[in-house]
Amino acid sequence: MAVQTTTAPGRFTFLQVSVALQTLTLFLQATSAGLLLSTSYGEALHGVGARVMYGASMLYVLAAILAWKPGGGSPRPVLYSSGFLVLASVQVVLGIAHMPALHVPLGVLMFGLSVLDLGRVLSGVLGVAPLRRTP
Repeated sequence: MAVQTTTAPGRFTFLQVSVALQTLTLFLQATSAGLLLSTSYGEALHGVGARVMYGASMLYVLAAILAWKPGGGSPRPVLYSSGFLVLASVQVVLGIAHMPALHVPLGVLMFGLSVLDLGRVLSGVLGVAPLRRTP
């Protein structure tokens, strides 16, 4: 029997924090990409940021699994987080291959999707009812 857990009002879950961290690291990657073009230390900063972003994506997968299995939540965040990890893997490969024509648009897409996902996971904390389809 699965037990549904809820958080106290005003408290953030591990899943919410991990999505926020992933979104923040993606934003910092965009910032360091600009520094990559304009400073001598930008390449090192962008490389370190890539590792941190990849770690944040793995943390999101872990948080989604923990929210799903023991917490009795929906498996949907596991699919979202796994998709982000696949996109992050492709992003790393494209960055190493120096393919900015694909690397940059994928980074923009990842940031946009992460912001949307952050809004989804925070909607309950902020008191916003999720959109529902009517039959």
